[in-house]
Amino acid sequence: MSPSKFVPPPDDIIARLGPPVTETVFVEEQTFLIRRPGNSDQPIDHENPDGYTPYWAELWPGARMLAKVISRETWPNGGEALELGCGLGLPGIVGLSRGLAVTFSDFDDCALRFAADNARLNGFRDFPTLLLDWRHPPTDHPFATIFGADLIYESAHAELLANVIRRMLAPGGVCWLTDLERIPARLLHDALAQAGLSFEKQTVRAGEPGGRRLKGTLYRIRA
Repeated sequence: MSPSKFVPPPDDIIARLGPPVTETVFVEEQTFLIRRPGNSDQPIDHENPDGYTPYWAELWPGARMLAKVISRETWPNGGEALELGCGLGLPGIVGLSRGLAVTFSDFDDCALRFAADNARLNGFRDFPTLLLDWRHPPTDHPFATIFGADLIYESAHAELLANVIRRMLAPGGVCWLTDLERIPARLLHDALAQAGLSFEKQTVRAGEPGGRRLKGTLYRIRA
């Protein structure tokens, strides 16, 4: 695997996503700045031969839940972590704030650009990014920690996600996933079992100050 600083997507695609909007996100006692496309309700579907839809342009509830979980854990300083489907990058940025060496990964180069920009916006400079197709995951650089939020919103994702976790999770490592238990998530249980992965579940909650709080599920997945 050869993570890079990213190959920026064409500026015309970024421009079509609209002027960026910056939001202050509260995670426990910390605040983070997250910049997202102004037209996030109509994300641009570019270079999409396989029917992929770029949902990354929203800050989804599962990302807030996972960020909260990461902020509460004790992590080894400098321990390597991979964020799958990083989107805007909030969980990975919280991981950086907790001393982890986070690699941001996504299928979409626009998402990687926003995640990297958001990491820099919060004062971080040293982090790799990885353009990652779950159908062809690298196997030469396993991670002791893998993060992912709101990744199972289509049925086809369950088997692909289980496979990429199996191939990229180091022996003894843990993958932390949050999900709002959409219908396709039910397929994840079988896919994890078929991939030889065990998991534990617990209820987690997160929300915006003064707004509604949503309930989701945290998966701790082990080889």
